[in-house]
Amino acid sequence: QVHMVESGGGLVQAGGSLRLSCAASGIDFSVNAMAWYRQAPGKQSELVAYIGEDFSTDYADSVKGRFTISRDNAKNTVYLQMNSLKPEDTAVYYCNVLGGPRRNWGQGTPVSVSS
Repeated sequence: QVHMVESGGGLVQAGGSLRLSCAASGIDFSVNAMAWYRQAPGKQSELVAYIGEDFSTDYADSVKGRFTISRDNAKNTVYLQMNSLKPEDTAVYYCNVLGGPRRNWGQGTPVSVSS
């Protein structure tokens, strides 16, 4: 059974930083591209960043230069380092296999950025 556990969110002032973690189980982690998604209140979810099994990365334009995705295959964990946070980054953040079904999202970790 696929299981994602996100952590590391919190309340931070604009300009601050947070590091999110996602521990994955029930998948062959090292051969899957992993992604971070977010959903702000009243908005559709969006893909924030992903990292391929070859460690290639890509980012939404809104976070390029501020966020960094990484992975540790030995720990089945994917990370999202978020710097220079803005109020518009406020959302619940989820991880999943890139393109995987939404039912596999975990409970998410909330990020709130105050101005």
